[in-house]
Amino acid sequence: MDFMAVLADSLRFLLSPTTIAFAIAATGLSVHFGYTGLLNFGMAAFMALGAYGYAIGVLTFGLPWYAAMALGLIAAVLFAFVLGIPTLRLRADYLAIVTIAAAEIVRLVFNTAAFDSVTGSNDGLDGYNAGFQAANPWVLMGGETSDKWGFWTWTYTNARWWIILFGLILLAVCIVVVFMLMRSPWGRVIKGIREDEDAVRSLGKNVFSYKMQALIIGGVMGAMGGIIYALPSAVTPGSYVTDMTFNLWTILLLGGAATVLGPTLGAVLFWVVYAFLGSVIPHLGLPISNAQGAAFVQLLMGIALMLIVIFRPQGILGDKREMTFVK
Repeated sequence: MDFMAVLADSLRFLLSPTTIAFAIAATGLSVHFGYTGLLNFGMAAFMALGAYGYAIGVLTFGLPWYAAMALGLIAAVLFAFVLGIPTLRLRADYLAIVTIAAAEIVRLVFNTAAFDSVTGSNDGLDGYNAGFQAANPWVLMGGETSDKWGFWTWTYTNARWWIILFGLILLAVCIVVVFMLMRSPWGRVIKGIREDEDAVRSLGKNVFSYKMQALIIGGVMGAMGGIIYALPSAVTPGSYVTDMTFNLWTILLLGGAATVLGPTLGAVLFWVVYAFLGSVIPHLGLPISNAQGAAFVQLLMGIALMLIVIFRPQGILGDKREMTFVK
């Protein structure tokens, strides 16, 4: 086994569109769960709506790339309203069940052959990035999208660097927004709802309205993550399964649910470790196939999630006092 090659492949995820996409979506999930206490197990639906909204906006409606991305965010807002109106008054465990079902409904809608001309059904959609790459700053300066540059394992084409730069900008915006919101009067109400919504309601606050606002803000961030996730290649319904949501929860709990930078740290650690295990396990001589090896990695990540919840539910950056709602 070439350890340096394995290390290089793993460290590549320190700066990759996948890591950035999950960091953005996990930041949105932190708004839902870490700060508001909403057990949302349907974040994959928000990511799917962002990605499909962008792709459909370009391919079906012929919108510019920025307008198509806005369409994906609008779709996430509408979905948050449709999901939140009947469910935000439910108890936490019932809300979790409903959001899992809602995410599966969204995935199946995109997967069905009835809308094949728009969604591509099981085949998904591709070929929607020409407009986005036309705005590539390195191309505008006279380069080509295929030109490669970088350092060691982080050597990418101009097209890839543009996706990474755009993703980092969105991630920075999300972090700043969460930082400012959670230090505002609005954020203090949200944290109060997490701890004891009856007490907040007794003070005359409209708890349902605040929960809906938090659901929308976190959902829009999830849609942003979905857009970044879809930018490097194609968007397919098979990507937005429950595994995606559970990976997001692992990332969130690993970094710290009620923290600003925890989701970003969690995303980096999760994908680096995931890639490292995926590269090392096939070389251990275990009597398992490649598919079984991938399942074994998922098994190890599941065990890691259980250990995190048991021994450090506040995450790496979290403060135990911020997690009093996790019993």
